[in-house]
Amino acid sequence: MSYEVRGLNEECGIFGIWGHQDAAKVTYFGLHALQHRGQEGAGIVANDQGELKGYRDLGLLAEVFDSPEHLEALTGDAAIGHVRYGTSGSGGINNIQPFLFKFYDGNFALAHNGNLVNAKSLRREVEKTGGIFHSNSDTEILMHLIRKSEALSFKERLKEALNQIKGGFAYLLLTEDAMYATLDPNAFRPLAIGQMKSGAYVVASETCALDTVGATFVRDVEPGELITITDSGMEIDIYTDETQYSICAMEYIYFARPDSNIKGINVHSARKNMGKNLAKECRVEADMVIGVPNSSLSAASGYAEMSGIPYEMGLIKNQYVGRTFIQPTQELREEGVRMKLSAVRGVVEGQRIILVDDSIVRGTTIRRIVKLLKDAGAKEVHVRISAPPLKYPCFYGIDIENKKELIAANLSVSEIRDEINADSLEFLSEEGLIEAVGLNLDAPYTGLCMAYFNGDYPTKLYDYESNLLVEQGV
Repeated sequence: MSYEVRGLNEECGIFGIWGHQDAAKVTYFGLHALQHRGQEGAGIVANDQGELKGYRDLGLLAEVFDSPEHLEALTGDAAIGHVRYGTSGSGGINNIQPFLFKFYDGNFALAHNGNLVNAKSLRREVEKTGGIFHSNSDTEILMHLIRKSEALSFKERLKEALNQIKGGFAYLLLTEDAMYATLDPNAFRPLAIGQMKSGAYVVASETCALDTVGATFVRDVEPGELITITDSGMEIDIYTDETQYSICAMEYIYFARPDSNIKGINVHSARKNMGKNLAKECRVEADMVIGVPNSSLSAASGYAEMSGIPYEMGLIKNQYVGRTFIQPTQELREEGVRMKLSAVRGVVEGQRIILVDDSIVRGTTIRRIVKLLKDAGAKEVHVRISAPPLKYPCFYGIDIENKKELIAANLSVSEIRDEINADSLEFLSEEGLIEAVGLNLDAPYTGLCMAYFNGDYPTKLYDYESNLLVEQGV
């Protein structure tokens, strides 16, 4: 059975700094720490005494800024940057951010992480009134809404625009005299604020980027907040009080770096707890536990610790090969799996193995890994997944928009086990995942968006509503 899908694609990474003499260079290093969030393109816009200048291109960050001249030309003491994996809009340089807008009354730069669920409707309305789009990304819509607003100040126009867009979003805006950071009312995407010893403020998708540039964590951007950073300091406003934490569960499971903290929870610790709960729920007799590098190693160590079964390094990752979902076709993705992972025959031969992974999207990768281990002489391979089955599409910034892309939405657990040729297959329960992360918000709220697993979307889906109803047979 073939599942021709794009895979579990990450959203994007954003980074901004205000008040540092080498702002663009610091932004480069910050984006480097966020490269795992997007590998399709990168860009930086810097503010040099009110003049905004930018550079962007397709490729990894180091490929985009492969010449010192690119960074050296971006002088100034403020900058925002972006690494992209396209969740909305096609590839191509016109969709690479930050977007730089030059108007008669000022210049603006905009970077976005997430996906708007009413983007098509808003775009249609904007175009009806004469608006012209330079990209097919939903990011550009916010600037059109700002320009359409008749509010007196830029901040009020921005607030008005933010109340019109729906979905998952973390924005950074750079103007001639300020940097703005804002988060959607559900905080689907993480966004953290830090401060350097020099006093410069830093905003980043993950706290690991703050650590990389030597910034001390100050606070998370809260849902519905609008943060304004100027030479006078940081000012906190809200654009809506209709908020409820629904952090993307996949941030903890897969997307974020293990050294990042999201709402005070360390990602490695959460993943290790997932592994421990998985061992409690899904025990099996075996000789060793192996994790799929790199995002599943924390969960595998937790499983081994709780089960008392030794943890071994049975798979080696070639660190110089990008994540397989970047490949545009199924054939290239399968080739990517062969290139990036190798089984350690001297470790796995003749052994009963518990293979811990963080998710199964289409089954292609895990099937190939099971085959790698069995070809290397493994006697048994028992697959344990440190998350519940992915059965429902996501509309808030992950590039899965229908059920046919998800093997767990089409096959039972036993059928998936047979499909991937595992000796057994079990998944972590929703309760086990929620307890492992441990956000401890007031019941009934878990603080997590669990829609991938149970179809309980925390917002209206607007433009996607009809698609979902069709899938559900309504």
